[in-house]
Amino acid sequence: MIVDSVTVGPFEENCYLIVDERSRDAVLIDPGDDGDRIVALVARHGVTPTAVWLTHAHLDHIGAVSAVRREWPGIPVFLHPLDAPVYSFAAVAAKKYGIPFEQPDAADRTLAEGDVLTLGVSQFTVWHVPGHAPGHVAFMTDGVVFGGDCIFAGSVGRTDLPLCSPGDFVRSLERLLGLADATVVRPGHGPPTTIGRERTSNPFLTGELRVPGTARAVAPVPLGQ
Repeated sequence: MIVDSVTVGPFEENCYLIVDERSRDAVLIDPGDDGDRIVALVARHGVTPTAVWLTHAHLDHIGAVSAVRREWPGIPVFLHPLDAPVYSFAAVAAKKYGIPFEQPDAADRTLAEGDVLTLGVSQFTVWHVPGHAPGHVAFMTDGVVFGGDCIFAGSVGRTDLPLCSPGDFVRSLERLLGLADATVVRPGHGPPTTIGRERTSNPFLTGELRVPGTARAVAPVPLGQ
């Protein structure tokens, strides 16, 4: 499996391209902005993406969906249905930030907890990890989690945006901390990290800092789980 990425837009969001080396099947995760740069990323690998998988629908993760659909007409866009209101609100949110934004047409495929998505010989299990957004999901495969805006290197996602739920977010973080230490986290912003590194050094996951809006810290999970 080949994983490549490009950091796009004013929020410096990570759009991922995943390619199965044998079949050359490919998918895009979170095409957030700068559609021309995303198209160029795909062209460098000489593939045609067969789907767009969205971890969630905040404006910085969906801003290039329309550009991707123009380049590859008919490409299906997968989204958890609980994030449909977030998706439809994106243009309004962008206007508040003063950011140019093209509101995409609605997603046409749904994601749910426990879904298994196939890309060549690889399988990706969908985890519903709400809190940062109501329909936020993560994609798990072979010791790697594409985690969207849950866990970052040294930080975690925001809980002060419309439809965030700090309580749900704490439970989602605790669930992710149950992954093995060696699990690689490919986040929505910033560099890759590992669950083990964040378990021991991320102040929001060690109990030093509380997730804003919550009455308790994230419960620590023993090393090596």
